[in-house]
Amino acid sequence: ALTALGLSAPAPDPADASPHSFPGGGRWRTEIPSCEGPEALAVVLKEASRLDVPIHRISQGSGVWMLTDAEITEMVESTGERDIELCLFTGPRGTWDIGGSTRTDSRGAGLRARGHDAVAGCVEDAVRATELGVKCLLVADEGVLWTLHRARAAGIIPADTTLKVSALIGPVNPAAYAVYERLGADSVNVPSDLTLDHLTEIRRVSGAPMDMYIEAPDDLGGYVRMYEVAELIRRGAPLYLKFGLSKTPGIYPYGHHMRELTLATAKERVRRGRLALDLLARHGADGDMAPLGSRLPGDLQRFEISS
Repeated sequence: ALTALGLSAPAPDPADASPHSFPGGGRWRTEIPSCEGPEALAVVLKEASRLDVPIHRISQGSGVWMLTDAEITEMVESTGERDIELCLFTGPRGTWDIGGSTRTDSRGAGLRARGHDAVAGCVEDAVRATELGVKCLLVADEGVLWTLHRARAAGIIPADTTLKVSALIGPVNPAAYAVYERLGADSVNVPSDLTLDHLTEIRRVSGAPMDMYIEAPDDLGGYVRMYEVAELIRRGAPLYLKFGLSKTPGIYPYGHHMRELTLATAKERVRRGRLALDLLARHGADGDMAPLGSRLPGDLQRFEISS
């Protein structure tokens, strides 16, 4: 229609396209974030079935410590039956402890684990979660990431555990992205306000899977980039499409006092996924989805672990 009006866009530059893909094929996977327990998970799975939304990964944001063993086991079993990766957040965060600097304009140390005990709490969560069958851990601290990478190399947690970097500390340049990969990240959540050129720059130095909110929660900017999905995949593959939700209150750390909001937003996140997938189909860009059940990141670059 725009071409007929003399407003045609220039053809995409092949040099901008990412040369990378997921192992086993495919350039994009899907993720439903902020799934805060078995009840929210059941809502997500039911809605995904109703709307035919394929899901590769389910992630939770409040933390392993906010779930009982029984709740974790139920989530592991429910996702395992459908070959969906379950990713749980590890341990204490600076925004929830006594660090007053996190409430200043500078945000202080932000989400990072403050002190030895906080790192120990993250490791405790990692060991507990993996013993209960969780295969993916979400981290928001470089030191915790490196520690857990060393822990899986040492057999403290299973070697096939994947480590995902949170959007809350996501890198904004290619050098930082490459450092996270080398510290042990198997997928890296970048802020949703990165430009298309920023994604191309990152892909010139790293093939580590990238996570990106197609719609970001308000505390991460509230960006809605639905119409850019096809180009985000072309530039950023291998890419996890995360379906967040703007214009909603924060729900971390979750408790039953926030039940109705959490279940309603869980359902709407799946619907947002359907909208994005429909848009991809209309643009003829819905091919190259990674096979359902695939979760490993492929061969990545790592810093050497010294003895």
